[in-house]
Amino acid sequence: METSQVLRRIVWVSVPLILLLLAFGLIGISVGSSRLSMLDAAAALFRGGGEDSVVAGIVWRIRLPRVILGALVGSTLSLGGLVFQALLRNPLAEPYILGISGGSAVGAIIGILLGFSRIPGVCLMAFSGSMAVLAMVLFMGASGIRLKNDALLLSGVMINAFCSSIITFLISLSQDARIHNILFWLMGDLSLPDLSQAGVLLLIVLPCFLVIFRLSNVMNLLLMGKEAAQTMGVNTTRATLILLVSTSLMVSATVSYCGLLGFVGLVMPHLLRLVLGPDHRVLVPACVLGGGAYMILCDIFARVLPAQGEMPTGVITAMIGAPLFIYLLKRSRG
Repeated sequence: METSQVLRRIVWVSVPLILLLLAFGLIGISVGSSRLSMLDAAAALFRGGGEDSVVAGIVWRIRLPRVILGALVGSTLSLGGLVFQALLRNPLAEPYILGISGGSAVGAIIGILLGFSRIPGVCLMAFSGSMAVLAMVLFMGASGIRLKNDALLLSGVMINAFCSSIITFLISLSQDARIHNILFWLMGDLSLPDLSQAGVLLLIVLPCFLVIFRLSNVMNLLLMGKEAAQTMGVNTTRATLILLVSTSLMVSATVSYCGLLGFVGLVMPHLLRLVLGPDHRVLVPACVLGGGAYMILCDIFARVLPAQGEMPTGVITAMIGAPLFIYLLKRSRG
């Protein structure tokens, strides 16, 4: 497919997804313990955050940062799942199932309990944990130069369980007053952001988005196999390393902010691949936009479903993603 055709297709795919993202974002700003009409929420947004009113305070200090954080987290996890599925040639691969998110959580909790600042301390600890788990999964799932699907998934499940036990051990040993916050954070929490935190996260993940988009056609070639990609002039070792490090960095950054949000990287890439086809040049921007919209929608459900208060967003993502994972696993083995 020619470059002009690809760009035209990206535009046609991105425009409706951008509109969907904006629509869910406006709904996300409107719902909460204090209900606002969508017109009031939109008016507060256009007037700016400098206005001294209750509605402006709710919109700009609480709900807009939460919506932005949700969009960034959904984009990151969705894109992370797409990259792992391409590199490992396994439609069931995603950061949560492979244990990458769990390793990030272990590193982040160690950083929190040691009193590190979120940036760079906790984020670097989370990145170290994710890279350690990634190395373990690839080592345990490797057979010669090929990665066996069953071994890969079993390795991820085992390492995920091991990370969960380490997390429980660290929490049980600690007398820190922040334990309750850590437990809620572990279940996937988007409730405590501010605009500065969302801005810092954007500065971390945006370069990773750009790197992955630049290598999107390389992912198309890698799907044909390592040997075929090399004959097309791809330095497969270098490309794989760049993609793995970029993906692990952005996933660990999101985990350090909002904890474990499972199966997002499974649901959106699978759905978008069914609708749009296998071309990663189109799927990468679609996952960024569609994943952001999906996470905002899950967060809306987490706020409106309970009669009082709210539930962790990770509960919603798991309720949607776990049945899909079981279905895909059954189909891949059938």
